[in-house]
Amino acid sequence: MSNLDAAPEERVCSDEPVGDGGIVLIEPRDVPLGGPRAMTVRRTLPQRGRSLIGAWCFVDHYGPDAVAGSGGMVVPPHPHTGLQTVSWLFTGEIEHRDSTGAHAMVVPGELNLMTAGSGIQHSEVSTPQAKTLHGVQLWTALPDSSRHVEPFFENYVATPFEHQDATVSVFLGSLLGRESTATTFSPLVGAQIDLPADTEISLPVDARFEHGVLVDTGEVSVDDEAVPVDHIGYRAPGSDTLVIAAGSTSARIVLIGGEPLDESIVMWWNFIGRTHDEVVAYREQWMREVVGGENPAGRFGSTVYDGSPLPAPELPTVRLRARD
Repeated sequence: MSNLDAAPEERVCSDEPVGDGGIVLIEPRDVPLGGPRAMTVRRTLPQRGRSLIGAWCFVDHYGPDAVAGSGGMVVPPHPHTGLQTVSWLFTGEIEHRDSTGAHAMVVPGELNLMTAGSGIQHSEVSTPQAKTLHGVQLWTALPDSSRHVEPFFENYVATPFEHQDATVSVFLGSLLGRESTATTFSPLVGAQIDLPADTEISLPVDARFEHGVLVDTGEVSVDDEAVPVDHIGYRAPGSDTLVIAAGSTSARIVLIGGEPLDESIVMWWNFIGRTHDEVVAYREQWMREVVGGENPAGRFGSTVYDGSPLPAPELPTVRLRARD
């Protein structure tokens, strides 16, 4: 999924984990995906107060969205650098095409993982079979040592399993002795956890990780702190257990986590780099080579799509510096 903000901020992200003072709430903000009937996503990362959870740098949560009313998801070819896109659906179907030649359907229970590396372009369009769209689009930032890898695409079917009263699907990294075979470049976890009403689980986690619990449905508490729907409950490194409880209705959450990245990244639109000038160069190359047609098979490659690629927004007028 593209970041379709008309005027995206440039973010220099170098979060330091907060002390282990319990659960910190991260509130969502609504972002329309564009167009008069566009579906709206709830974005919890990045925020001014927190840009990263481990290497996770982008969290969009959408639906349940009636495609007949919103027009569904129609995202033309757009670029990415220095990141992985992590597509995970609860309901619906999305057609993915990218410049590696990958053509795949995003469906519930299956991870679609696209590693952008040095540069890629892709499109995402909900299919006619999709009456409702409901899911998350996540990004992970590639560490400096891996951010120029050749782009590639993977699909992974996550097999659900039981843990205490919950059903768990690990789609990235490892949790509870289960490991996804999808490629990661830093220690990470990504999992869907479904809890019946009036249940509580004790979840062993890696104490080196910071974690985020995104609540999709239900009344949820994490370590005795209420986390509203669409919010993330953030927990700093230092704890080896998360206690997650559902209230009077069943609940679904997405758990993300990882070792703190300990790197500063510059993130603007769909690009991640290390300097302002690097991101400016990525934008210029996209606009000249792909949108302008000078070299459609250059850095970002070419992909099949019946329409035009997405132009990049205008760059901010100020040059941002790294935060301490």
